[in-house]
Amino acid sequence: MVVVMKKITTIIMILTLVITSTSVISNAQIIKLGNIEINPCGINQNISLLRGEHYLYITAKQNVISFNIKYSFPPEYGYQYPIYLEILDDTDANILNYKIEDDIFEPNKIINFTCGQIKKGDKVLIHFNCWVLIRDYNYEDLPDFIKIPKFDELPDEVKKWTSPTEVVQSDHFLIKFRAKELKLFSDNNLLRIANNIAKFSKYHRYLFFIVQYKLQSIFQYPSQDALTTLLVNGECPGRSHLGCALFRANGIPARVTLSMPTRYDFWYEIHYTTQYYCPGFDWILTEVHAGITPYATQNQIILRFCYPEDENNTQADYIYHRMKSLERWMWFDNENIKPYYNHFKEGSTRIKSFAENSINIDLNVVNETINLTKIVFNKYQKFLNTNLTGENLINFDIGQNYIKKAISELSSSDDAFGYIYYINKANYRFDSIIT
Repeated sequence: MVVVMKKITTIIMILTLVITSTSVISNAQIIKLGNIEINPCGINQNISLLRGEHYLYITAKQNVISFNIKYSFPPEYGYQYPIYLEILDDTDANILNYKIEDDIFEPNKIINFTCGQIKKGDKVLIHFNCWVLIRDYNYEDLPDFIKIPKFDELPDEVKKWTSPTEVVQSDHFLIKFRAKELKLFSDNNLLRIANNIAKFSKYHRYLFFIVQYKLQSIFQYPSQDALTTLLVNGECPGRSHLGCALFRANGIPARVTLSMPTRYDFWYEIHYTTQYYCPGFDWILTEVHAGITPYATQNQIILRFCYPEDENNTQADYIYHRMKSLERWMWFDNENIKPYYNHFKEGSTRIKSFAENSINIDLNVVNETINLTKIVFNKYQKFLNTNLTGENLINFDIGQNYIKKAISELSSSDDAFGYIYYINKANYRFDSIIT
């Protein structure tokens, strides 16, 4: 009884500090947050708040009256849930409007910026944050053995990632030979083969990588396709293409992902990783650039899942002043507009990801937090794409402010109650919009 009373008192104190409208009912069996009731289940899970910060500097080769830029936005998938796109105050590009669109390749999303006039030689900035919620998952429940699925056992939607492409040459005899070698003595165990591929993709001919890295200011990097990377190693695009090729050569669906890892303490351009398909566990992230599989969900923001149509770019010269990698994932409707790079220094296109907070809370609270996040983001995306006026625009702006308050609460708290409270208020405001 004493333990129960302490639990009730603790919950009441936390809820009172976070929101005055929160109450605990019936011996803490139900947590009530405004009009939301949650039944705790006694099992905890971690969720993480991640922030991706983007500096997109744009320059013009000629005077341009208006133009559009499309750029990858974090999609909802598995354990990742987008929350908000925050345009920061130092943005000086003349943004006329912006919206988040569903890409033709699901579940990818695109930010579409419409910008006004820019003069020849001018450099303007679009500076923004992408906020996402991550359900932490370290794959602790993976069994010791999972058999490689046969092609006809694969879901139809993943079969496209078993075929070779221009830069993922899984049908080349050298790659096929190496793939079979990595499969030897694996007993057809998918997890063991994945571990072999991850480590091989990073460490094979590692001296070649060191030499390339040291001489990058003198010599152009070699192509980052799978075959070239097999011969001389490569950067993250090459290693990811090679990893995919080795998986596919063994009949395992694999795809390249674009991500923003939190482990780097420096600004970078964009990062490539690999996923392979595992029956019962969907797509498993593999960090071939670090030789690690599986790779925990909370370690990065995923920006895009590359379809075979996306792969055909060898990323030959993308280091420092010869940047080409991020440019590949920015789409311009005017040939006179291009990104501006300056060795990652101030005034240069660059990105970085930050782990803002991680909390350990009741699983049912986690589920409610994620459910509300999905509902509110879908409405936010819908209304961001709508030409709102009058009361509708007022309610949308208030709803956005509540989302920002929710993010602020989650970034500085050890529970999700403040986040739930404000995200629900945003939901109420969005429901007041009549279209």
